[in-house]
Amino acid sequence: MREHVTSNSGNSPKPDADGMIYLDGDTYWMGSDDHYPEEAPCHRVHVDPFWIDEVPVTNRQFSAFVAATGHVTTAEIAPDPADYPGALPEMLRPASLVFQPPGRPVPLTDIGQWWDYRFDANWRHPLGPGSTTEGLEDHPVIHVSYTDACAYAQWAGKDLPTEAEWEYAARGGLERKEFAWGDELMPDGKAMANTWQGAFPNENTLVDGYERTSPVRTYPANGFGIFDMIGNVWEWTRDFFADGHRSVPVRPCCAPRNPRGPAISESYDPAMPDIRIPRRVLKGGSHLCAPSYCRRYRPAARHAQPVDTSTSHVGFRCVIRGDRGNP
Repeated sequence: MREHVTSNSGNSPKPDADGMIYLDGDTYWMGSDDHYPEEAPCHRVHVDPFWIDEVPVTNRQFSAFVAATGHVTTAEIAPDPADYPGALPEMLRPASLVFQPPGRPVPLTDIGQWWDYRFDANWRHPLGPGSTTEGLEDHPVIHVSYTDACAYAQWAGKDLPTEAEWEYAARGGLERKEFAWGDELMPDGKAMANTWQGAFPNENTLVDGYERTSPVRTYPANGFGIFDMIGNVWEWTRDFFADGHRSVPVRPCCAPRNPRGPAISESYDPAMPDIRIPRRVLKGGSHLCAPSYCRRYRPAARHAQPVDTSTSHVGFRCVIRGDRGNP
């Protein structure tokens, strides 16, 4: 069961549940045994009732937050040299990662071919100096770190979803389906989400109509009435990342309730032992996910993101935990 809140009265509960969907919570199959190894094992979990934002937080909403609080995002602050031993001093400037198509076929093992560490790129200037969010007010905000997402959520009286909450909401009531709408990526050739069509990263045929982010609500809502859970932008969750779900014994009586990820000590990137930046789980895939490269446009898909890192394809949405009448 779900309830779509469309308006507020003067007696509305605080925090404000306007623009959110109420979910009763339930037991469902989380993860997948059929795709990337970090999605396994598929297992039963239970989540309690919660509200979730109908759409990702937009530039319009984030702008209101910054105007009210004066928040300065991670991408607008020069990195602390102590956090990045061995970094070149000239690289320790405010910056963020911007996707830049290489214009030619490149090895898919070298992400440096399409990611540009661009100075002064941030949520206000999504492509770097000279770019703005004018005309993008209803697109998801991007270039936000985990800290930025948490700061917004706290200001709004909300929280970030756990991975289990996020995946339950994304599935829209469909059990063990590949996508949030069924088992076919583009039924009858119709784009159901903002993803990549063509040979990634150099050829985007734009079947879905968008080269980068798209306005929220552009594509159909899922079975719960929630938009943009798949594609457009990856979304931050509360959980620390591990290389797979914890193996949980199958018991007919019950399923783990409101599961959480691992302890922080398990969530560092082993490829960078000298840089101890914890990683959180991203969900949902983005406009850069493609059959030829990243098939993470599915509810079960997950990705590790360092908490200090912002990019041009990562955003977030919020939740409020509790019963329908008491958000």
